[in-house]
Amino acid sequence: MERIWKQEPTLEQLNRRGAGTMVEHLDIRFTDLGPDYLSASMPVDHRTNQPIGLLHGGASVVLAETIGSVAGALCVDLRRQYCVGLEVNANHLRAVRTGRVVGTARPVHLGRKTQVWRIDIIDERGRQVTASRLTLAVLDWDLNASELEDRIAWLTQ
Repeated sequence: MERIWKQEPTLEQLNRRGAGTMVEHLDIRFTDLGPDYLSASMPVDHRTNQPIGLLHGGASVVLAETIGSVAGALCVDLRRQYCVGLEVNANHLRAVRTGRVVGTARPVHLGRKTQVWRIDIIDERGRQVTASRLTLAVLDWDLNASELEDRIAWLTQ
């Protein structure tokens, strides 16, 4: 399997990048980085459930977009480009009440200006919970932007 990453941070580095963001609030943790995939987990608890006690579809979308966006960023030269979400969709296939779910992002298309990622979310029994797709725009940094070095440092820490 061909490696698709332009940089390969450790899982610890990826997990540190979520500090102070929704990623930290929802306890999303990156768990595996393979040659062409990235995985992360998220709890099914009071932070991610809807009022009737099931995993909230929006939380699943946050997990999917988080994994796909980070994977996309790993596929570009962050000193020249960055990725932003254009569209995300999700089909919620199975209810989950407890435990942790794991999402895995794999590329469908890695182009010069767009990327498309498939993110499958499974429960602790290996059953698919959500099928999601994320489209990212690949943008060039404005080399005159203020604080550009700070933004790049944060993305590559």
